[in-house]
Amino acid sequence: MIKINDALLGPLIQEAKKSIRLRKNYNFHEKMDDPVQRLLNALEPDTYVRPHRHRDPDKDEIFFILRGRMVFIEFDEEGQITDHVLLDPLAGSFGCEVKAGKWHCLISLDSGSVAYEVKEGPFSPIQESDFAPWSPDNDSEEIHQYKNHLLKEVGLVYGDSFNK
Repeated sequence: MIKINDALLGPLIQEAKKSIRLRKNYNFHEKMDDPVQRLLNALEPDTYVRPHRHRDPDKDEIFFILRGRMVFIEFDEEGQITDHVLLDPLAGSFGCEVKAGKWHCLISLDSGSVAYEVKEGPFSPIQESDFAPWSPDNDSEEIHQYKNHLLKEVGLVYGDSFNK
């Protein structure tokens, strides 16, 4: 039995904080070709999960927030926000499901945030064509400005904490 508790999350969060990308996964699935991929995603606020979609092959995704807060954002083909949810277990907002092919991103709002993700396998890396062309790439200096824009669009603002 793998127990999802502080003993598992604590070291994962510390690894995310030390990572160049400021995130760290913990895979529950044993092989990358398992039919169901189950993993923890520890994300720090300064990481960038570029808007993307899963088309090849199509994969629905389910996210549950375990610790901290994140905002999950969906977009249309032109990059306009179509929906979002503030994932905050203390506020009773625990998760969401995104359909295959839908543009989306995840933004961590609090240090130490961890989500549980479930999606169909096998693992397949995101193809360059499935990263949103209207979003900054991973090496861009515009990432911080873009994330701030998205947060403002969904009604979240910087301060001592994010407010909705």
